[in-house]
Amino acid sequence: MRRGLRAAATALAFAVGAGPVMADAPTQILRFEDLNGWGDDNHDAALDAFLETCADLKDPEWGPICAVAERQNNARTFFELFFRPVMIGGPEPALFTGYYEPELNGARRPGGKFRYPLYRKPPELRQGTLWHSRTEIEEQGILSGRGLEIAWVDDPVDVFFLQIQGSGRVRLQDGSALRVGYGGANGHTYRSIGSELVRRGVYEPHQVSAQVIKNWVRRNPAEGQALLRHNPSYVFFREVGDVPSNKGPLGAMNRSVTTMRTLAVDPAFTPLGAPVWIEKGGRGPLRRLMIAQDTGSAIKGAQRADIFFGTGAKAGRAAGRVRDPGRMIVLLPIELAFALASEG
Repeated sequence: MRRGLRAAATALAFAVGAGPVMADAPTQILRFEDLNGWGDDNHDAALDAFLETCADLKDPEWGPICAVAERQNNARTFFELFFRPVMIGGPEPALFTGYYEPELNGARRPGGKFRYPLYRKPPELRQGTLWHSRTEIEEQGILSGRGLEIAWVDDPVDVFFLQIQGSGRVRLQDGSALRVGYGGANGHTYRSIGSELVRRGVYEPHQVSAQVIKNWVRRNPAEGQALLRHNPSYVFFREVGDVPSNKGPLGAMNRSVTTMRTLAVDPAFTPLGAPVWIEKGGRGPLRRLMIAQDTGSAIKGAQRADIFFGTGAKAGRAAGRVRDPGRMIVLLPIELAFALASEG
């Protein structure tokens, strides 16, 4: 790509707080006829998810499109009239994984089985700085007695996986629930405990899933806790009180994500808020229009995405099984797509 396209793409990405689109990513303009299964999708559901974050797209390329989107009667026609499909990235297949919003059992105060806290970020921790590791936090009790606890839950393994997902719900004993979202981290690099189990020869790569890891840790309590501490990264939470219970957790755009319509992407390649067509292979193939409304520390590259599967254990099991190839195509406003074509 040359300088003019870099400027256009950078302006678009910064308008949604995403950071610059990579200027050296190969691109290819496609037709809607090239999208396998395009005509069979529920475009109305995709449009509803698109509208959740459309008003936050401030770039001039998006403003008129969002105004029209709010008055649409035919969602498929809307997407075909105002967008063009753009493949960003090389010939290597995409990698799709899944994520979800966990539900934990907990209490506002410690007692009985509820003895594993979810912590707020300590005030002395500054963004971008390296703080105590997971082992130091848990073994030395650095956070204990400081009043940083949001709630206590009944399973330390669930706490660990809640930190990986970054948000979740805690079901309280009176039947109510509280929602927690990402509140910060200790600055250490995330290490995959699934990869560590493979390295040790416990499992083959194709056998590893979140549920398999949870079961192994619970069957091997001492070794399991040591395995969890192989990951030095530690995530803190904040209580989220302004999201209706019937809506999904907040994504990177600070709006609710939508089950099976929200995609976590690398914003260096895919602008946040953009529609993205996915063709996922493997078990349970998907041909679906989704919206790039979230990010993730493990989501890196033009052809890398995380599918939001919803809330609770069933969603978690489904998300944990996904590690599939395919391709993802970004739908960009026509002028920007044509700029890509002319500059490519």
